[in-house]
Amino acid sequence: MLETAFTELVGCRLPIQLAAMGGGVTTPELVVAVSRAGGLGMLQRGGTRPLAERIAEIEDARAGPFGVNFVPALGQGERDEIELAASRARLVEFFWADPDPEVVALVHAGGALAGWQVGSVDEARRAADAGCDLVVAQGVEAGGHVRGTVALLPLLAEVLEAVSVPVVAAGGIASARSMAAVLAAGASAVRIGTRFLATSESGAHPDYVAALLASGQTDTVLTTAFGVGWPDAPHRVLASAVAAAEALDDETVGALDVNGEPQPLPRLAARTPTREVTGTVEAMALYAGEGVGLVTEIEDAGSLVRELAEGAEALLRRWA
Repeated sequence: MLETAFTELVGCRLPIQLAAMGGGVTTPELVVAVSRAGGLGMLQRGGTRPLAERIAEIEDARAGPFGVNFVPALGQGERDEIELAASRARLVEFFWADPDPEVVALVHAGGALAGWQVGSVDEARRAADAGCDLVVAQGVEAGGHVRGTVALLPLLAEVLEAVSVPVVAAGGIASARSMAAVLAAGASAVRIGTRFLATSESGAHPDYVAALLASGQTDTVLTTAFGVGWPDAPHRVLASAVAAAEALDDETVGALDVNGEPQPLPRLAARTPTREVTGTVEAMALYAGEGVGLVTEIEDAGSLVRELAEGAEALLRRWA
């Protein structure tokens, strides 16, 4: 029951896509683990190591299809890196920019599928018209940067009516039950981020993971507070992180180790705290979706993929 238009298009066994979270949180190890378990692992273009090096690690593992995500509005959509990703990944996906037919054509010329994460039905139509092979409908419940203002289920319903390409549902999905619900509503796959932060392969800082494990579903807030480096962009984080950052006297919250050289991190920086970060982690951008209350333990990513898939399939059979 988990064979969908998404699995047929992408070539993976399960309709589960790893959210490509920034700053190095989605490590090559995490991407490989998700792909090996049957989902679609996604690598974020940004990171402290070259993109080509990280892609090579994933390819060497021969775990299955994977994708690469770009955020063009941040100046990260350089043509040469898009061409690199398109020549080696199954899917090249974009976020936080208007769908661009020229970019989509560049991806297709490299041999990859093109996707766009959207926050409105109008943006979904533009993505489909630009030639995208799939769209990701992101509800306002999502952790990290949030494109739209509508809850996932109403947005999903409208997007499904508006486009004919496969639609991936994103935003607050953190359990087999929520996965089954959006698949039953017509989504071709689910995109999950917050649950994968608390896995052994995640690059998230241990203090960040501990904060997620201690949080409930009402402990997130949609804000623009962490705007240094990415201003005026709404994002969902733990409310405790905003309070801690506002209470911090120092304008530097910590440092990021880049090839052995510490680089200062300003207070209210948009950067995700990874293992390479030191400082007052509880005052950094602790991105989390509304499904954070379902993050209760650290597990390996492959087991999590299987747990979600098996649970969702059992529910869909029961509801059929």
